[in-house]
Amino acid sequence: MINDKLPKIWYGGDYNPEQWGPEEWKEDQRMFKLAGIDVATINVFSWALNQPDEDTYDFGWLDETMDRLHKDGVGVVLATSTGAHPAWMAKRHPDVTRVDFYGRKRKFGGRHNSCPNSPTYRKYSRLMAGKLAERYKDHPALLLWHVSNEYGGFCYCDNCAAEFRVWLQKRYGTLDAVNEAWNTRFWGHTFYDWDEIVLPDGLSEEGEGNVSAFQGISLDYRRFMSDSLLECYNIEAEAIREHSKDVPITTNLMGTFPLLNYFDWAKHMDIVSWDNYPSLTTPVSETAMTHDLMRGLKHGAPFMLMEQTPSQQNWQAYNSLKRPGVMRLWSYQAVARGADTVMFFQMRRSKGACEKFHGAVIEHVGHENTRVFREVAQLGEELGRLGDTLLDAVTEAKVGIVYDWENRWAMELSSGPTVELNYVREVHKFYDALFKQGIEADMISAQADFSKYDIVIAPVMYMVKPGFAEKSEAFTAAGGTFITTFFSGIVNETDLVTLGGYPGELRKLLGIWAEEIDALPLGQYNEIVMKQPYGKLTGSYKCEMLFDLIHAEGAEVLAEYGSDFYKGMPALTVNRFGEGKAYYVATSADSDFMEGFLGAVCAEKGVQPLVPELPAGVEVARRVKDGRSFLFVLNHNAESATVRTGDVKRRDLLSGVTVDGAAEVPGRGVLILEEAE
Repeated sequence: MINDKLPKIWYGGDYNPEQWGPEEWKEDQRMFKLAGIDVATINVFSWALNQPDEDTYDFGWLDETMDRLHKDGVGVVLATSTGAHPAWMAKRHPDVTRVDFYGRKRKFGGRHNSCPNSPTYRKYSRLMAGKLAERYKDHPALLLWHVSNEYGGFCYCDNCAAEFRVWLQKRYGTLDAVNEAWNTRFWGHTFYDWDEIVLPDGLSEEGEGNVSAFQGISLDYRRFMSDSLLECYNIEAEAIREHSKDVPITTNLMGTFPLLNYFDWAKHMDIVSWDNYPSLTTPVSETAMTHDLMRGLKHGAPFMLMEQTPSQQNWQAYNSLKRPGVMRLWSYQAVARGADTVMFFQMRRSKGACEKFHGAVIEHVGHENTRVFREVAQLGEELGRLGDTLLDAVTEAKVGIVYDWENRWAMELSSGPTVELNYVREVHKFYDALFKQGIEADMISAQADFSKYDIVIAPVMYMVKPGFAEKSEAFTAAGGTFITTFFSGIVNETDLVTLGGYPGELRKLLGIWAEEIDALPLGQYNEIVMKQPYGKLTGSYKCEMLFDLIHAEGAEVLAEYGSDFYKGMPALTVNRFGEGKAYYVATSADSDFMEGFLGAVCAEKGVQPLVPELPAGVEVARRVKDGRSFLFVLNHNAESATVRTGDVKRRDLLSGVTVDGAAEVPGRGVLILEEAE
């Protein structure tokens, strides 16, 4: 359990008392009580304050803050302060700052400017984490350790180059193996000495926007950088563990952030936590998918919502306010999908620098008479009443959607067939089609156990790693339904094409082969024409972007292309494989097709929606605990909506009202329904 020391949904967020003084601290304490705030994340960016020089550590302010918060009934998520190194460190030890994509040495400034392979950074970050753990391991306010902050960003310095070569030696063993994996005879790139390998930056192999002359080199550098930053996390975590044996350790992730392989990271984190910052126009299903992805990192375990804004961001192009009710609604969306905390950035608005216009619980006006504070206080009161009812509740989905960071890196580095191919967007198409029908899905890794699911979907599985094809075949042969799409089965884990016809290692399972892939510019379409009705699918549907020209070799053709020179070629196939079926969607289809197709597949497998009928703009999710089932109904519309909830009587945990068959949900309203006794 995340919350064993404070058995309720934690409520609070990032607090920076070091930026203020005693008058503000007194007001903070008063307003925290009014809002029901019971957890504060502190010390996130205080390295320079804690360590004014190489040999001096001063934790006086932190002692006082920890004691004050504990006295006031507020628990502490204690960060290690290493998210931004001090100015003195950059001045005395130049290796600590990064070299950018164009080979320019960074100066002190900004935030994420520490080279992950800097001996200086690793030395002093470990020391800091260890000293904090030794000092505060038994403090009664301590709830959780928070290492650094929002890891990200690459470095291209000489230290990184040297460590990359060491990483390659461990991965491949010999230069001959590296040359083979990268196909270096192309363009005369054969390496005869490890020191000949240079980093793939803007001065060598890469251009802006994931353009690379040698995708194998660029792919491995992304793996290496993810591993390097993870080593930095582990260095601090290990230093903490030398003193603090039982307090959980985390760091805040960033959803579908492209640079780090979070499935690898989650193996080293006691608890997954993440920062949720959608814009006004982000589809609510995309946010839901990202929550589900964070839950999936540790195989369905509850996670922490570490940051969200109470009102607006400061860093997006258009920093829209959250409309009345939306902060509460989106907070419950996180809880519905596995969050056991609701936390904000930030508690009090900074008075200077780049985050002074980022939303906060306490605005610049400094009192409680604001719309935002009233909404925060309302939510705090509700979470207090819920107590521990929802803690550790889980989701029981029968559909798994594969998400793979390395596949994303390889696919988006690909030179062709189109610049429009976006991995997250294509995965979201499948998730959104289920979401709109109220069908639960887990977001899972390519290494996950498929046997717990009835349906596994692997969109745009461009890269097939060792064992994936065999596992997919075994799952399908045992009665499962496997779905994949265009541009799948193309390459192996080093980005070398699997010869013998696409979709490579998946060809036997799918019963097809593809000879060409057409790409059309934005705004040009083809059609998917159903050969016969399939569920609610009938007639034709728009498709765009990529079009695999496939031949059936055992698979049944369910739909064909409607135009162009490949009119009449298969666009949707199904192959019976053992006791199960494998579907191939040969193009990027419109939402009507996706909903009809996945609805039919789910019905065929007996995977039922959570409610009989779901109005547009309404979301449903379910968590289960000790035989108790909690159905969340979230209305993302500004207007009220009527939702049929089935034949079972249910009681709303928030209002106490009993719902029998149908419920009227106010605009931006929330119901948490448990079966009535």
